[in-house]
Amino acid sequence: MWRQQTRNRCSVTSGRSLTAKKWDALVIGGGHNDLTAAAYLARSGLSVVVLERRHLIDGAAVTEELVPGYKFSRCSYLQSLLRPALIKELELKRHGLKMLKRFPSSFTPYLDGRYLLLGPDKELNYLEISKFSKRDAEAYPRYENRLENFCKFMDPLLDSSPPETLQGISSFNAWMKSKLQKSVFWAYRLRRALVMGQKQIVDFMDLLLSPASVVLNNWFENDVLKSTLATDAVIGTTGSPNTPGSGYVLLHHVMGETDGDHGIWLYVQGGMGSVSLAISRAAKEAGATIVTEAEVSELMIEDSGRVCGVVLSNATPYRTFMEFVPKNVLPDDFLRAIKNSDYSSAAMKINLAIDKLPQFHCCKLGNPDAGPQHMGTIHIGSEIMEEIDSDYQDAVNGIPSRRPIIEMTIPSVLDKTSSPPGKHVINLFVQYTPYKPSDGSWEDSAYRKSFAESCFTLIEEHASGFISSIIEYDMLTPPDLEREIGLTGGNIFHGAMGLDSLFLVRPVKGW
Repeated sequence: MWRQQTRNRCSVTSGRSLTAKKWDALVIGGGHNDLTAAAYLARSGLSVVVLERRHLIDGAAVTEELVPGYKFSRCSYLQSLLRPALIKELELKRHGLKMLKRFPSSFTPYLDGRYLLLGPDKELNYLEISKFSKRDAEAYPRYENRLENFCKFMDPLLDSSPPETLQGISSFNAWMKSKLQKSVFWAYRLRRALVMGQKQIVDFMDLLLSPASVVLNNWFENDVLKSTLATDAVIGTTGSPNTPGSGYVLLHHVMGETDGDHGIWLYVQGGMGSVSLAISRAAKEAGATIVTEAEVSELMIEDSGRVCGVVLSNATPYRTFMEFVPKNVLPDDFLRAIKNSDYSSAAMKINLAIDKLPQFHCCKLGNPDAGPQHMGTIHIGSEIMEEIDSDYQDAVNGIPSRRPIIEMTIPSVLDKTSSPPGKHVINLFVQYTPYKPSDGSWEDSAYRKSFAESCFTLIEEHASGFISSIIEYDMLTPPDLEREIGLTGGNIFHGAMGLDSLFLVRPVKGW
């Protein structure tokens, strides 16, 4: 079923022992999605083995101690989209998952001395937004309620099996069962749509199809609020707020739910690797076997065209079907669609160990301790939506943004396990950074250093002394994310989230 590329003597022995047993299911990859699948399969009584290429499980939800004493959430850095049903059914809190709520959840500093704090407290939001616009302060609760209603409409969709078209149904009973399941699925969606009413459905479709800039301009007048919200419409994507469909990305980032509240993003104690660790414990408790340093290079296909067993792959569709499956097995139209899928990426991650907290000029608190400005996501580099679009155009032209958009988080202000006393770890999620820049190469250490320093300089404009506080940093460009984490093109979503590649057309239409 799989061939192992060995790295050391231990992995050879491990591989031989694995092949001596017949498994009901084999899972390729040790990320949180793989481990979730393994946990549910094992709980149903099947024998399951998970094969992870790296020396540790976690995939992109990973904690690594790259600097002694500093634990970095090296790739993903906040938790929100893990489904509540999964947390409950796998008893992840019993298995060590501890989430840390952030208050406030957002801080936007401006070079002219202004700043905006936002969070779950409606009174705080009103007071903060009122500094810029009374009209926007009154509109903001209605905006949040509208998005929350759309999220509630989407929730059952996220927790349901999709009504997929089954390929090669062999029996009448299987055909009837598939038809019945799809009929029930669509009947339930239709009933929920009727409850929403025509006006809300039209508003919902408008949000899905529109550029986020149009949506936000229709709701608000102040640039500070609009640019802060617009980052959620572009984060991780190769698009701008002016891109049609970016309204869906805006909705996607408020779909998460924590303790019944939508749109809440949290830190995880011990870093994001604690998410995967808790799921792995649930999987192991159910009887799953997890093996690291076991790299899958090929799926073994019988003459009939079937794989020799049941395989779940959490590698990207491109890696799964173009690299793992032998040639001349899959239909040509399917392979063409997979090959032409959009894996473009414009995001990178920089992780820093620092010896003191950044002091933002606009706050003028002069206090070295953590304040409300350090708790949530700090938005740097985009003061108006037009600047975000300009940064995006840089990437379209093949060069990294000259003034990058940065989402900065400091988890160590709440998670004291992530750094030594008095020191901190910082996450920088940065865009736009093309996979293959036209003015240099990410393989060039001088080029990498130059771009990292441009990011640090941008932060320094808001917080003098930031650069001198840096002890060491780790940088993951799009090619690094592809090489080390297995994300094709460096795309953090396993492929673009355009409306042409979601739901029943994901990974490709008809499959």
